[in-house]
Amino acid sequence: MDPKVICVFSVILVVALSTLAEGIAAPSRCQCKIAPLERKNCGYPGISAEQCKRMGCCFNNSVPDMPWCFTPKSKKVRKLCPTDAHARRNCGFPGITAKQCERKGCCFNSHPAGVPWCFYHRVLEEGNSES
Repeated sequence: MDPKVICVFSVILVVALSTLAEGIAAPSRCQCKIAPLERKNCGYPGISAEQCKRMGCCFNNSVPDMPWCFTPKSKKVRKLCPTDAHARRNCGFPGITAKQCERKGCCFNSHPAGVPWCFYHRVLEEGNSES
């Protein structure tokens, strides 16, 4: 294949991929704290910080001969059972037992009456606190 065709095709591919990646949330600082030797390349030679971040990747060009655009760590999440009974989102059905509820991966609390006893966890991402 002609080198010009390969070059044009590469540019089109990069533009298409960056268009698809727009709207991806930028990773947090904690997600980008990765030892240089553990970085997994997420970009291509010559990628800018802005292009890298638009793809949802981390960018750090301070370490030579290591990937500058790299895959972030996955977000840490905590599952909490809501303490406010009126904030519960139903996960079960009338008469569900604690064992059945927990098998579904949900919280169970049979008090107070009039609210769901089997209910979904509240998921908090790293850096957020329960409100």
